[in-house]
Amino acid sequence: MPRVWDVPVQDSTRVRDVRVAAEEAAALAELDESRTSAASLVATELATNLLKHAQAGEVLIDVVDPPRLGEGITGRVVQITTIDHGPGIADVDGALRDGFTTARSLGAGLGTCRRLADDFRLHSVPGRGTVAVARVGTGGPHGDTAPDPAGVRAGGVNIPYAGAEFSGDAWAWVRSGDRLTLMLADGLGHGREAARASTAAAEALHRRPGLPPAAALEAVHGALTGTRGAAVAVAQLDLWAGRLRFAGVGNVSARLREGGRWRSLLSRPGIVGVHQPRTVREDDVAWTGESLLILHTDGLPSRWNPAPDTGVPSADPAVTAAVAIRDAGSSARPVRDDTAVAVLAPVPQDGP
Repeated sequence: MPRVWDVPVQDSTRVRDVRVAAEEAAALAELDESRTSAASLVATELATNLLKHAQAGEVLIDVVDPPRLGEGITGRVVQITTIDHGPGIADVDGALRDGFTTARSLGAGLGTCRRLADDFRLHSVPGRGTVAVARVGTGGPHGDTAPDPAGVRAGGVNIPYAGAEFSGDAWAWVRSGDRLTLMLADGLGHGREAARASTAAAEALHRRPGLPPAAALEAVHGALTGTRGAAVAVAQLDLWAGRLRFAGVGNVSARLREGGRWRSLLSRPGIVGVHQPRTVREDDVAWTGESLLILHTDGLPSRWNPAPDTGVPSADPAVTAAVAIRDAGSSARPVRDDTAVAVLAPVPQDGP
């Protein structure tokens, strides 16, 4: 089930909790001692950095699929995400240089975090806050130097309701030949039973990665029989044809950027595994180097719309997801359910 460690960091006593969470996630991802130490150090430094720059924030630690799928890329990775609503970092490039630290830091600095992680991205806007995403895996080709014949990355951020151990939401993505498929599932309700349903959906996708979206939903429907059921959205990119196909059942929302505007891709009413429509419509749209797909569960406000610059600051889709969550929420507007955002994004021509 999608275990997510959600650690609010308001003071230095929570930094240890972040470190322990990173070590537990590394064990779940079956990392060796060296990579476990790397995950621990990166998580600890990022948590300390929250206190240094924003006085408080949130650390999310999850075990996820790698952002790229291709030959030589195997296993799952520990993803460490920090989100804050602080003043932001005016000099991001300076913050990433070695030696940029304070007495409250480990002295490792964000530059060291960038070297230790397979992927590292820091996005900050003065007055809006900061998001950092680091992934630590086996040390293989997950990061900036990974071969990328597909030219596409996927990523997501998952926040369990009320700091629960498990999230009822789950995202997954798979590749079968020229087809890349991204799925987001929202188990009915929240907690362990909701997580069981969304996990079953992700496992069904991995078992049959080449199915088109409508057929994938039918397979997931069978896999979820006996569970609470889930809302599920499936998007499949055909790399050879440059087409994106989408189908969904339930209240997982999908927004596609086409040029300078956002388009909603509609799901059918129903609950996968409990009550699925007899027929499921598939949208078939063009995918270009300017496209961006955002899937999100109803933990985000129902009227949420992507900002005009969504996806522009970073090629990393998990950063885009985290920024969306940060900008859609605040301490004055607490969420009432699990919240997950999954993003499919092209890699820019000049690299990430």
